[in-house]
Amino acid sequence: MRAAALTILALLSVAACASTERQRAARLANPAPCPNIFVLDLASRFVEFGGEDPSLEAVKFSGEIDDVQTSCRYYADVPIRADVDLALSVGRADASAAETINIPFFVAVMRTNRDVIEKEVFEVPVTFRAGERVVSLERSIDEIVIPRRGENTSGTNFEISIGFQLTEAQYRFNRSGKSLKFPES
Repeated sequence: MRAAALTILALLSVAACASTERQRAARLANPAPCPNIFVLDLASRFVEFGGEDPSLEAVKFSGEIDDVQTSCRYYADVPIRADVDLALSVGRADASAAETINIPFFVAVMRTNRDVIEKEVFEVPVTFRAGERVVSLERSIDEIVIPRRGENTSGTNFEISIGFQLTEAQYRFNRSGKSLKFPES
């Protein structure tokens, strides 16, 4: 009888250890709430002109951010690790030749409705084939690390903002409320 009880106790201990490992894996697989992610309205699109005249005839390139998604993971008091997926479309006026351009965009981490903690600028290469006017593509940013004070600080205390890194002229154009888009081909 005693041997059977010891065997059951040993099996329960092994099961508890396995259960702890399963719980840890579940915490990693099923994250707590992620930071809110959004595209900054004034930086959601860009228009690059070939000259001083901001008209449709002078547009070289335009682009817009179509979608952003995030996933994150954290538990106990470890920092939040977030991954961001960005979908964007870029158009051009002169489609006669193949070319590649680099489009700068930023990812900023902020305390909710407060100050920026960190901002990083990335570039995404956009390759047009000859005759191609519009390119849609996706870009992933892995492992954005957001420090937390402790295990009671959740992802809802932070926000992730995405946008194109605009020049001063592009920013002024966006603030004007004008919109120029290339038709899809």
